[in-house]
Amino acid sequence: MNNPPVNQTGRTSSLSDSLGGETPEIREYPLFRRGKVRDVYDLGDKLLIVASDRISAFDVVLPTPIPDKGAILTQLSLFWFELLGFPNHLLAFNIKDYPSELRHYGEALARRSMLVQKAERFDVECVVRGYLSGSGWKDYQRDGAICGISLPKGLKPSDKLPEPIFTPAAKNDTGHDENIDFATMEKMIGASAAAELKKFSLNIYRRASEYAAERGIILADTKFEFGKFQDHILLIDEVLTPDSSRFWPADAYQPGQDQPSFDKQFVRDYLAGLDWNKTAPGPELPAQVVAGTREKYLEAYRKLTGRVFSG
Repeated sequence: MNNPPVNQTGRTSSLSDSLGGETPEIREYPLFRRGKVRDVYDLGDKLLIVASDRISAFDVVLPTPIPDKGAILTQLSLFWFELLGFPNHLLAFNIKDYPSELRHYGEALARRSMLVQKAERFDVECVVRGYLSGSGWKDYQRDGAICGISLPKGLKPSDKLPEPIFTPAAKNDTGHDENIDFATMEKMIGASAAAELKKFSLNIYRRASEYAAERGIILADTKFEFGKFQDHILLIDEVLTPDSSRFWPADAYQPGQDQPSFDKQFVRDYLAGLDWNKTAPGPELPAQVVAGTREKYLEAYRKLTGRVFSG
């Protein structure tokens, strides 16, 4: 895609080298940022984003990887970038199009990496909710509202909202993002940029949710990240993956309760039954939980793309 270059900024965090699901260490370029799942390398005016097979729960990266998870997430993001057609940061995803210094990594980077142009990241998670779940449900129980948006009384968990709502959060690269109201977002990034990101987020959500519905999937909520270069706003990072969205099977949807989902809820449910204080180090995952979680990611990929994943 011929998008204008952008510049992603963020804080560098570190993870223990003993964690499973590690990506190859790129020695030719400095590490720009290491997140819970992705490693980002600084190529000057570009970034290399490598999605590992790491999985986190309750803000703790677990020692057991989920095989192919990073590749599945990357391929799903690439699918959405192409389908949505919204300006984004993607430059290349084929190894042959990478700088020559990276090509010898070959299979280690194949299918799980993207070469992107840098962006000045807006430090706001652009969250859109079409259904009442997660932290939104907790806020609604306490305040009858989410991020300052009042909602009808008497709603139940997983209820469909009267219309999708934009509920931003201040980014926190090391823990939970903090839900904020729109006025706070305006103060953080400016009223004009806030209005644009809200409009873009709602429009992308509506289009993606309509597409998913045609394939028997409910897009309950999702979060987007945007970056800016000069006067261009671009969609960055991952988009509409099971790690950034709640996808529910439409044929099993029953409001008033938690829904089965195509994400790491499978892992959270297992961990909830353990005597674990939800602080690092996390427990190892048994083989059946790893296999079940991997299948959830694969099922989301198959249903959304209409393709069979090839690792």
